[in-house]
Amino acid sequence: MPVVKVMQRRQVVIPKELFDALNLETGDYLEARLENGKLVYVPKKIVDRDEWYASQEGKKTIDKALHDIKEGKGQGFGDVDALIKDLDS
Repeated sequence: MPVVKVMQRRQVVIPKELFDALNLETGDYLEARLENGKLVYVPKKIVDRDEWYASQEGKKTIDKALHDIKEGKGQGFGDVDALIKDLDS
């Protein structure tokens, strides 16, 4: 298992074998978080809003949300009235 050193300005080099295994490229984004006292980096893709809305995933999510609204469903609230009551409180 590769060992890395924390350099000036908190920089860490990702070993080539791990970089390649994750199909990373220069300029990619990583989410950094702590899990059980360990530092974990997770590759992330930043997507432009317009690009997401036009994607299949975006269209599917929006269609489902509009369907739920028409059915009177509010996420976690059961219905729109419960949502409005919660917002007013």
